[in-house]
Amino acid sequence: MDDRRLVRVSKYLSKHLRHQPERIGLTLDPQGWTDVDALLEAAARHGFAITREELARVVAGNDKRRFVVEGGRIRANQGHTIDVDLGLLPAEPPEFLFHGTVGSYVDAIREEGLRPMDRHAVHLSPDRETAARVGARRGRPVVLVVRSGEMHRAGHEFQVSANGVWLTAHVPAAHISFPG
Repeated sequence: MDDRRLVRVSKYLSKHLRHQPERIGLTLDPQGWTDVDALLEAAARHGFAITREELARVVAGNDKRRFVVEGGRIRANQGHTIDVDLGLLPAEPPEFLFHGTVGSYVDAIREEGLRPMDRHAVHLSPDRETAARVGARRGRPVVLVVRSGEMHRAGHEFQVSANGVWLTAHVPAAHISFPG
């Protein structure tokens, strides 16, 4: 099984576990879980058969640990555009977190801060390197420094997903350090 196939499987899982489960007749519970067998059957019915080995390799080998399997169930760790409750508890963030973007968005971020857009929360990285990889998906990355400790002390709530992505409802521009 080549890397391109694993990327395709990962993207397919993201689409249907985070955004459009109904498209393949899949039902997620309120916490975003679905039965692994139901997922594999739905994918096969819709012309994208996934083997258990492929699923296991994507879950175990994904550099962002996007998915988790527990007791015959699977879900995405975060990034949903559909309504799910991941059951994440409030957590005290490190003093600084990072957000990767591209230059064309920086002016809007200076005015509005970081907004979740179509997701449930703003995603923040624990280190510059991860944020740079995130930003590089859309072009030349710009890494913004979020003064998360300052935000937390000002009453903003944070959560951390199972794969280490920090989540918050909004990051006001006043709490962002911009490059240059």
